[in-house]
Amino acid sequence: MDKIIIVKVGGKLINDDIILNKFLKIFSKIKSKKILIHGGGNQVNKMSEKLNLEVKIINGRRITNKQDLEVATMIFAGSINKNIVTKLQSFNCNSIGLSGADANLIESIKRPVDKINYGMVGDIKKINSIFLKKLLDNKLSPVICSITHNKNGQLLNTNADTIASEIAISLSKDYLVDLIYCHEKNGVLLDPDDDNSVIAELNEKQFHNYLKLNIISNGMIPKLQNSFNALNKGVNSVKIAGSSLDKINMKNTLVTN
Repeated sequence: MDKIIIVKVGGKLINDDIILNKFLKIFSKIKSKKILIHGGGNQVNKMSEKLNLEVKIINGRRITNKQDLEVATMIFAGSINKNIVTKLQSFNCNSIGLSGADANLIESIKRPVDKINYGMVGDIKKINSIFLKKLLDNKLSPVICSITHNKNGQLLNTNADTIASEIAISLSKDYLVDLIYCHEKNGVLLDPDDDNSVIAELNEKQFHNYLKLNIISNGMIPKLQNSFNALNKGVNSVKIAGSSLDKINMKNTLVTN
């Protein structure tokens, strides 16, 4: 079975051109098939502030109204996505930038209102894994943003960590899938102020204990929820890592069942 590495990059890594360049240079040298999924919430927040739009995030998940969705589409599917593709091309990594609407890649449904109304947020219904496999077979590396669609003409904002997890699951029947979440920290930290306090290995029981103690919070919550979901549905391995994909220098948290 062929190996594929699926990397989700987000957080402050995307904001710093020097760090992002180093990251993408290493990503471009991965010899196996590879997919990059990106967020960019910090840049959306900055643009929203410039436009005097209130930013609302609950449990690490963004509340998205119609104006927020316009900004998110512009930033995620536009400037960030094309900037990453351009940089990868400069490293001789033939890549293609995609949103979930392109080739019906990610079909989603608007999240129903429960205790919280998340607005124009999409929960993934279907991944077009056949299309992804065709791209990979043609030596293209997909670069996927977190804008999806409902197939009825409506774009939706979807959590990038969830997209990475669901794509990994959808390809796990055909590939040995390793999923890596990369952000500005070196993994999951016991102390958010100490970059060296990396938890080397984390299982689901420990996750719930750390959650109660507020050691794990904010955006790390959906990241780990998606990690466990991926492992439980056939993904080979999941790691939470920092800015380096270099195996020698990479510090990370190995997520286990």
